[in-house]
Amino acid sequence: MAKKKKLSPESSAAPEPVIIPQEEHLISPRRINKDALKVLSRLQEAGHRAYLVGGGVRDLYLDKEPKDFDISTSARPGQLRKLFRNSRTIGRRFRLVQVFFPGNHIIEVSTFRCSSEYDLEGTDELLPSNNTFGSRADDAFRRDLTINSLLYDIQDGSIIDYTGGVEDLKARIIRIIGDPDRRITRDPVRMLRAIRHAARSNFSIEEKTWNAILLHRDKLHLCPVSRIRDELLKDLRGGASRKWVELALDCGLFCELFPFYHSFFQSNEKSSQYRQELGNALGVADRLHGKGNYIPEHMLLGLLLLPWALHTFSLLNSNKAQKRGDAYAMSRSIRQKLDTNLLYLNLKKAIREQVAGLLSHLPLFSSNDRDSFQYPLEGYNWPHWLSKKSYFKERSQFYMMYREAFGGQPAEIKMVAMSGKSKRMKKRGVSKGGRRPAFSRNEQKGGVFGFKR
Repeated sequence: MAKKKKLSPESSAAPEPVIIPQEEHLISPRRINKDALKVLSRLQEAGHRAYLVGGGVRDLYLDKEPKDFDISTSARPGQLRKLFRNSRTIGRRFRLVQVFFPGNHIIEVSTFRCSSEYDLEGTDELLPSNNTFGSRADDAFRRDLTINSLLYDIQDGSIIDYTGGVEDLKARIIRIIGDPDRRITRDPVRMLRAIRHAARSNFSIEEKTWNAILLHRDKLHLCPVSRIRDELLKDLRGGASRKWVELALDCGLFCELFPFYHSFFQSNEKSSQYRQELGNALGVADRLHGKGNYIPEHMLLGLLLLPWALHTFSLLNSNKAQKRGDAYAMSRSIRQKLDTNLLYLNLKKAIREQVAGLLSHLPLFSSNDRDSFQYPLEGYNWPHWLSKKSYFKERSQFYMMYREAFGGQPAEIKMVAMSGKSKRMKKRGVSKGGRRPAFSRNEQKGGVFGFKR
């Protein structure tokens, strides 16, 4: 049974947390990334409070492999920069310090944040931007969900729980900290985070939290577009997008995000069919994600828009084979619709064009697919004129995903993210051999190539 241990007070108003000792949970320093341990140890040796926090503690408690190891501390950003020379400060709304390690591994360290971030008595409707610091308790209560508010102390191996997060993990419940109506009103993005974590962990959403989402779902448009877009991509890339879309449809958030889908799911006799098609399409992304594939943003959006495009433009309803030039005309029609329907997401023009290209070429690949879904397409002998096209690889992969979603064989494809090194451009200037270019902006005034003016 969890015991309470009184810690040195951080402020007179700080509540006493529940302390879960090492012997009552599965987390141990051996399961924590060595770089995160180095950061925690150095901070504590310097006299600062420092804890593993957030999703890392949650995942370790559930016996999962964490994606990130985030740290919260009493040290201020300036103190962190002095302690860790291999670091940089980022963030506008709140300053974070990123500590760099070999292998392009980054540990994010944040200072305890002030409780004004979650103040339920505040007069502001939306969450204000501030950079104020607080106590360990403040930092726990200002987080969105109880299961993400836990702190782990490497000194004695205990879990520090201010909000009942451990009990919610045991009960497999997603619960917003505090009054969910007020918390969602101040930051509507919390609705997306609640259903994302419910989908990824296969947890149920607590009744008050669920009712607050139903009540305030129309407030999602009050958030900055960049935050909504970032949260959406996290949902699609998390490996549980099928479960996510089911929850988003049930609570109405999906049609708030994509209003053009409203007619598909509201009072439509085919709504169950569309729902199944959408779930199947995202299920393909989940399966490929589980195999280590990195699906690019435009392909994820293409899968998300697949039922809409198929039925809005009757892409595959014609028995007539698509001619080579028809795909371009169809792409323009789809692009015009996307410019209107996805305007609020502020997607780059290149992304919209890529999505339109994927969808518009489905009839072309379908008309040249003689196997009719019966056999896998790996090693399939496509027409030579089609296989030599610059777009062939990517759009044939998307067609294979479509095939799987609509009853075909599993898409056997490999997609990997471009490495950071390959994205960097070679610096201009002195080469390894020490030779300078014949002409340089750094040449002394008076001429070029050694000639005087």
